[in-house]
Amino acid sequence: MKTTTQTAATHDRKVVLSTLWIFAMFNYLYADVYTLFFNPVLQPEAWKQFLAGDAGGTPLTEGFVVITAVLMETAIAMVLLSRVLSYGPNRWANIVSGLFHTLFVAWSLTGQAPTTFYAFFAAIEIACTLFVVWYAWTWRGAAAGASDPALVQAEPAISAGSR
Repeated sequence: MKTTTQTAATHDRKVVLSTLWIFAMFNYLYADVYTLFFNPVLQPEAWKQFLAGDAGGTPLTEGFVVITAVLMETAIAMVLLSRVLSYGPNRWANIVSGLFHTLFVAWSLTGQAPTTFYAFFAAIEIACTLFVVWYAWTWRGAAAGASDPALVQAEPAISAGSR
């Protein structure tokens, strides 16, 4: 019966990680949409500067676009990978991707002072991806047994007659 409880806890952890990546992606999306609408560079008077390949001092090169595409694709992929990867690869994929996203968002706050709404979204995104890293880091596999808090809480619910 303990194996069933461990399997349920692992499944729950996978669902939580996948959901956190969905949450992070929605925040990335809304921060980008708001930036498009409220960034002075994208207002009509500065549209020529944008078309010339400059967005508020950031050159819009193909390399920059590829980096942002990789950033978004890793978040999208982590929604699926968090649910389907086995324990070890899942744990490390979440740790590495969470750190990558945390560092990228923190880097995006350097340079020009960010708008208030962007700083707000960035704080939420950083908190979310740091939580992903912590949640994956503290995830213990089936061999860890009852060291997972979810397993400790689930054990008393099993009656002696069901063993």
